[in-house]
Amino acid sequence: MEIIRGIEAYRPDGPPSAVALGAFDGIHLAHQKILSTAVARARASGLLALACTFDPHPLEVLQPDRAPIPIMGLSEKLALLETYGLDATVVIPFTREFSQTEAEEFVLAVIVGRLKAREVVVGFNHTFGRGARGTAALLDGLGGRYGLRVHVIPPLSVDGEVVSSSVIREALRAGDVRRASVFLGRPYTIRGRVLKGKGRGRQLGFPTANLRPDRELILAPGVYAARAVLEEGQAGQGEPARVEKGAVVNVGVRPTFQEGEYWVEAYLIDFAGDLYEKTLAVAFLERLRPEQRFASVEALKRQVGRDIESATRFLARLGPSA
Repeated sequence: MEIIRGIEAYRPDGPPSAVALGAFDGIHLAHQKILSTAVARARASGLLALACTFDPHPLEVLQPDRAPIPIMGLSEKLALLETYGLDATVVIPFTREFSQTEAEEFVLAVIVGRLKAREVVVGFNHTFGRGARGTAALLDGLGGRYGLRVHVIPPLSVDGEVVSSSVIREALRAGDVRRASVFLGRPYTIRGRVLKGKGRGRQLGFPTANLRPDRELILAPGVYAARAVLEEGQAGQGEPARVEKGAVVNVGVRPTFQEGEYWVEAYLIDFAGDLYEKTLAVAFLERLRPEQRFASVEALKRQVGRDIESATRFLARLGPSA
């Protein structure tokens, strides 16, 4: 998949396209429906399959105090978009100047003019243009004028609840990673570089990888069962190209030690090796318990042992493909 940063970088002589339009924060199940519809329409009509998205989130520019914490970073979003069979993704930098573009001007100049869209797919609640006056209904109305076929994806409900980025963030803030994964269609995952910490885990007999996440986390503090992946190209000589292990992950400030500094610590079950300065991807599967302060280091050590046992049992029930 080609990544094009800025609409001005898109070649003016490009072929006609089918465009999936949206912020795609999290690329949840409803977003996936938008993307798959655009790709299907492109393949059926001999068009280029494009996604058109924005970075940063518009609220980060227009109302930073109300801006949501992103579910995923841009690099992760682009990597995931590639898996849906798109030919290219156009990332439009969202600035105050760009926010003043009128909705109809955006459709005429960008969607129809630059991207040469013949078909466009949006979610029912997507807004665009100055003052968010562009809606799916407006886009549908403009379609006939500009020879653009518009597909509006209706609300998608799972377990009686409409799938949205807001609902996913709500679940993550509550530590309900299982519920979040239902709406995402996959586990909530973070990536981070493993840094040297104070060796607390090793002192307890459970050496941990201290991660610096690639973005601000939404996740509630606590202890989680997870799967950790050392991705291809980072394993040492003589080790498998891709290492995947069950893990117990503590998210929080380690209150027993009264340090106050936010950490993500992952203990990889049945793993021995050096992870320093390598990048781990951690997929959160179940919250085992809230973070808590223990009366002594020995009490914490006993609880960590119980956490590992609980995570091991949970992961065994899920099987290797979880």
